[in-house]
Formats: sequence, structure tokens, C-alpha cells
Amino acid sequence: MEYRLFVIGALMGAFVWFSRAWREEGGPASPLASALGHAAFFFLAGFSGAMILAMSVETRARFVSYAAHALPAVEIYPALAAGAALAVLGFWRAWASGDSVESRRSYLNEDQEWAQTVFEAAITASLLMMFVVQAFKIPSGSMENTLLIGDHLFVNKFIYGLRVPILGKRVLSLESVSRGDVMVFEFPDKDPRALHCGSVQYGKDFIKRVIGLPGETVEVREGRVFVDGKPLGPEPYAVYADNARQPESLHAKELSPERYQSLWQEHKLDGELNNVQKDFFGPVKVPPRSYFMMGDNRDRSCDSRFWGPVSEGDVKGKAWFLYWPPARMKTVR
Repeated sequence: MEYRLFVIGALMGAFVWFSRAWREEGGPASPLASALGHAAFFFLAGFSGAMILAMSVETRARFVSYAAHALPAVEIYPALAAGAALAVLGFWRAWASGDSVESRRSYLNEDQEWAQTVFEAAITASLLMMFVVQAFKIPSGSMENTLLIGDHLFVNKFIYGLRVPILGKRVLSLESVSRGDVMVFEFPDKDPRALHCGSVQYGKDFIKRVIGLPGETVEVREGRVFVDGKPLGPEPYAVYADNARQPESLHAKELSPERYQSLWQEHKLDGELNNVQKDFFGPVKVPPRSYFMMGDNRDRSCDSRFWGPVSEGDVKGKAWFLYWPPARMKTVR
């Protein structure tokens, strides 16, 4: 979302620059020029409005099918259509009163002022979401009882360091990632058609708890977690909803340790084992600059047992403060 807001801000900023230069040269000299300039602003307004609306109402259901890889087009085509419709309206509006020099200048000034407002708001919001704090809504029950479906919280995006866009690296960190941290991250498998836990997870934001740190060996036996061969505990946040454990025989497929590790790191282990590694998993070694993540609701969580490690570049931030509903307001731990 933050990158799309940044693009909207950049487009409006470009229009502000263009309109200022045009005004300094005397503004539109004809009704046609005025109408085209007004249509251009209306197009940007319609395109931006449709993109923001898509960001506001988007749901995870769109990722459930093979068509997930077409997501950009799904959003861009309606936005272009909305922009084109408003562009026609803007063209007609300015053309109808374009004979007046004063009207032409008024439209240009009006467009510039609105574009300046959107530019400042979009750029400020996108930078805050990229580097400072972002709101997040809990979409599933995988973190119960720590976090419930529908909880709203703020994510601290600078505590682990500022994330450099594209490069995925972090600088100026205030603290290191620690075991037990609740983190928000982008789903690590970048294949938009890959199925995990029964559906496509590509592009989603996940929230889980850090269990394994870089270089550590993680294993699950009868649902219990072991790190470097020792039981991980105590875990007061862990919830086990199933009374019965899966038999180890379901997990006993003939895979060498090297093959098992390779499939896990490549986000392909769940496909190879048909999602049977809930109660018996590993051992695997967490790669450098990566983390092993698990949900607190251990029997209802699609996590690193199934789809592999989370790299440092995919981390968005640390869950910070639960602000809604008011009765559950608290610092997330």
C-alpha cells in the first residue's frame, strides 16, 4: 500500500511542477489547451481515487486463485477507466467556459492547489508507512489468544532499522530481532502461483512470533518446539487447540536431511509432504539473516513449519500497540 501511495504522490507532484511552469509562461492560451490540462488533472484524480479505493476494500480472497499473478492489472484497469471517465468530465467542464482567459487561469490554479494537497498528503502518508508506523488488522486466528481476529494494531517499522526500499536491507536499527518478538512480514515465497496451506499466500502480510534465530536448529516433536536440541520454554503464549497429535509416521517420508533442508528453504516442503508437518517437523537450520516464525495458536497456524524461513528483507516491523477494540488496548508482547 505504501508504495502505491508514493506513486500517487509522485504523479501529483509531477502535475504540480508542470502546472507551475505552465502558469509562469502565461497559462493555457486557448480553450483546447485549458480543456486538455483540466482533463489531465481529472484523469489523475480519478486514477488516484480508484487506486485508494482498491487499497481500502481489497481482501485476501483475491489471492486464493491462480489469477493472483494478475493482481496489478486487476487494480490498474479499473483505475485507468475511472481516470478516463473523469478526464472526459474535466475536458467538457473546462471547454464549456474556455473562452474566458480568467476561467482558464482559474481552472489551472484550482488544479494546482488540489494536486499540491494530494501530493503532500500521499507522500507524507507513504513515508510514514514505509519507515515509521503502519496500522495492521488481524485477519486470522493464528495468533490467538494473544491477538484475535479483527484486532487493530500499530506496527513499529523503525525499531529494527529503516528498511531500504528494493534492496531489502536495514540501517540504523534500535534493537535486534529477539526470540519472542511478534513481527509483521511479507509472505516469503515470491511465486504468485504457489499454494501454501491450501491457497495462494503471495503478497500477503503475515503476523507471527519469532521462534528461531539465524543459525539455530529448530525441530517440532509432538507439537512441542525444540531449539538446538533443547525444549523451548516456557511459552505462556502458546495455545494447543487439538487434543490429539498427528502420528509421526505421517511425517516419515524418505527425505535426506540435506533434501529436507533444501526444500524447506526453497518454500517447497509443504508441497512435498502434503502439509503434514504440524506436530512433527525438522530439524532444520535457520539460514543467515532469516527467522523461523510460528503462530501462538499452534494447531491453527500456517507458519514456517509449512512455507519456510522469513528473510530479513521481508520483515516489515514489530507489532507494537493494540488500539482497537478499546477493551483490549495493550502493548503487544
